[in-house]
Amino acid sequence: MAFEELLNEAGGMGKFQILQLFLVLPPVMILACHILLENFTAAIPGHRCWVHILDNDTIIYIPLDSNLKPEKCRRFLHPQWQLLHLSGTFPNVTDLDTEPCVDGWVYDQSFFSSTIVTEWDLVCDYQFQKSVAQFLFLAGMLVGGLIYGHFSDRFGRKLILRWCLLQLAISGTCTAFAPTFLIYCLLRFWSGCSAAVIITNNWMLTIEWTRSQSKAMVIALITSAISIGQIILGGLAFAFREWRTLQLVISIPFFVFFVSSRWLVESARWLIITNKPEEGLKELKKVAHRNGIKMMKATMQEELEAARTKTTLFDLFRTPILRRRMCLLSFVRFASIIPFYGIFINLQYFGSNIFLFQVIFGALTALARYLALLSLNHVGRRPSQMFFMYLLGLSILCNTFVPQEMQTLRVTLASVGITFAAASTTSFSVHYDELVPTVLRATALGLDIVASRSGSSVAPLLMTLAVYLPTLPWIIYAVSPILAGLVVFFLPETRNLPLFDTIQDVRNKEGFVPDPSWLPLVPWLVSI
Repeated sequence: MAFEELLNEAGGMGKFQILQLFLVLPPVMILACHILLENFTAAIPGHRCWVHILDNDTIIYIPLDSNLKPEKCRRFLHPQWQLLHLSGTFPNVTDLDTEPCVDGWVYDQSFFSSTIVTEWDLVCDYQFQKSVAQFLFLAGMLVGGLIYGHFSDRFGRKLILRWCLLQLAISGTCTAFAPTFLIYCLLRFWSGCSAAVIITNNWMLTIEWTRSQSKAMVIALITSAISIGQIILGGLAFAFREWRTLQLVISIPFFVFFVSSRWLVESARWLIITNKPEEGLKELKKVAHRNGIKMMKATMQEELEAARTKTTLFDLFRTPILRRRMCLLSFVRFASIIPFYGIFINLQYFGSNIFLFQVIFGALTALARYLALLSLNHVGRRPSQMFFMYLLGLSILCNTFVPQEMQTLRVTLASVGITFAAASTTSFSVHYDELVPTVLRATALGLDIVASRSGSSVAPLLMTLAVYLPTLPWIIYAVSPILAGLVVFFLPETRNLPLFDTIQDVRNKEGFVPDPSWLPLVPWLVSI
C-alpha cells in the first residue's frame, strides 16, 4: 500500500507521534471520569423518612427492617409511643399502619455531602430515575457516535474532535448548575453525544499516523489512559464529595483541551483518501520534518484513484466481505461490553467503599491493557481475544455461585473478571481498527459505538431479571463473552499487516487463513 510506504518514509513512530500522544491522552483520561461519573454523583446513600417532630426518636416514627435498621421508604402513620418503653426487644410491627415518606427523606452524609439522588430525592418510588440519567448519557454516546462518526469521515477527524471538545466543556459545565433533574438529564445526553467521538477521533488521529508494527502498543496506551482516568475519578470523588463541584472539576479541563487540540495534525490518510493529496503531502512533510527525516517524493497514485469514489455508511454493507465483517464485529462488541459494564456499574454491590473499588479496578484494567499488548504482539489478534473472553466468562460464572457472605472472594473474582474484560476489549479494539478501511474508519467506529452503547445500555437492564432469579443476570453476563469468543474465530488475523485504506484493499486481502500455531487450542476452548 502506497501510504504505508509514505508513512514509513516520513517516520512511522518518532517525535511527532510521541507529541500527538501527549496531546491525545489527557482528554481521554478525563473523559473516562465523565463516563463513570454517576457511580459517585448518583450514589444512593443511606436514607429514611423525615418527620416534623422529635426526629431523633426514630423508633416511634420509623419501622425497622429485618436488620433492625430504619425502613428507607415507609414511616408509621401515627407515632408509636409504646415502643419507647421497650428494652432491647422489638415486637412484630408489621400490623401497624404505615405510609410513604410524604415529607421527604433524611440522608446519611458520611460519604457524600450531596448527590443528584439527595438533591432531587431519587429514592424509593423514584429510584428508577437514576437509571434514566445513566441511560441518557449512554444513549447520547450512541447517537453522537453515529452522527459525528459520519461527519468525521466527511469533514475531517480534527475539526469534529475540536467541536466535540468544546461541546463537552460547555455541556459539562452547565450540568454543574442544572436547576432541575430534567435539565440535568438533557445536559448529560448532550455531553454523551460528544463523549464517544472524543475517544474515537483522538484514537484515529493517533493510529492513522502510526506504522503497523506499533499500532497495538499505541492502542494499549490509549486504552490505558481510560484506566488511569478511572483511578483519577476515584481520587477526585474522594476529595470532592459534593456532586456539583465534582461535575465542574472534570468539565473545566475540556476548555484547555479544546485550545491544545489546535496543535493536533489532521490524518494524512484521510486527506489523501478524500481527494486532498496536496494537503496530505503537506502534512506528511511536516511530520517528516518533526521526526528529523528528509522526505523523498513518492507516488500517491493508488490513493488518488481510490479518492475519486465517495463513500457512505451503506458502503459498509454493500460489499459482501465488509457486510459479513461488520456484522461479526458488531456482535462481538455488543456481547463483550455487557459484562464489562455489568461489573463497573455495580460497584455498590461489592461493598460500601466505592472509592477504593474504583481505584483498584482502574489499576487492574491498566495492567490488563499491557497484558493484552504482550499477547497481541506474540500470539495474535484472534487467539488473544478468544482466550481473554473465555476467561472473563468463566470468572463471572464462578462468582455467580459464591455465597454473599464470602465478600472477599467475590471481590477477588470480580477483580479478575474486570481484568480480563479490559484485556478483551483492548484486544478487540486493535483488531477492529485493522479490519476496516481508512475511507470508512470513522463511520465504522460510529457503528461500533452503537453496538457498544447498546451493550452498555442492556447491562443495567439485565439486573431487573434478578427479581425472577438472583443469579440470572450474572449468568447472562458470563455466557455473552463466551459466545463472542466463538464468533471471533471467523474473523481474519491481522497481526503485522498494514492498515486497509480502501474497500478494494479489503477485497484484495480477504481470506480466512487460520494460524496453525494456535489451532490446537480450539478444541480445548470449545470444551470449556
